[in-house]
Amino acid sequence: MAVLYVTPCHLPDADIPLCKSGLSMPHSSPNSMKLNFPLLAALAVTFVGSTGLTPAQETPVSETKPVKVVMETSKGTIEIELDAAKAPSTVANFVKYVKKGHYDGLIFHRVIPDFMIQGGGFTADMQQKKTDAPIQNEAANGLKNVKGSLAMARTPDPHSASSQFFINLKDNSFLDYPGQDGWGYCVFGKVTKGLEVIDQIAAVQTTSKGGHRDVPAEAVTIKSAKVSE
Repeated sequence: MAVLYVTPCHLPDADIPLCKSGLSMPHSSPNSMKLNFPLLAALAVTFVGSTGLTPAQETPVSETKPVKVVMETSKGTIEIELDAAKAPSTVANFVKYVKKGHYDGLIFHRVIPDFMIQGGGFTADMQQKKTDAPIQNEAANGLKNVKGSLAMARTPDPHSASSQFFINLKDNSFLDYPGQDGWGYCVFGKVTKGLEVIDQIAAVQTTSKGGHRDVPAEAVTIKSAKVSE
């Protein structure tokens, strides 16, 4: 697969920053985040051969009934409702990671006030945890990147999301489908309890660590994440 991209700087990449008004987009690739420099313009052209994408259906979920997840963090408890009806593959993927304990012990590694908090990929010493194959982008599902919504972080490749997620601290409509690259960032749930915990995380002091920016100076840990049956 060959990917040609030119993107704005500071987005929720699963490891590369894109940008809007000095913000940093939620991102997630192992090598890209280490670059940590602003990329220019908002054009993404992707040539896809074999993608290795997976529908992420190892863990069956109801396509109509919301799925509830309780996340215990070092700042308090966050309760999340996942929209399996509008983002079935993304929800199944997230639930799979939750059920196998992937998030337990990881941190919120990227905190940008008035934008988003991002987690699900790194340990406290900024080692990236191995993930399964990426999933198809379901951003065209009608769900919006509003305050308190849960979305998938990714690289400039629109179909590169795996385990990293972010929670919007404000309405970020520029992340909605079709976004600045024809795809946008897939929303698949929302915080139903614990918004005050989100605010506490958003207020922590940040620093640079291991080649990454916007890292909490004191680790904000995901102690556990569990599906609430």
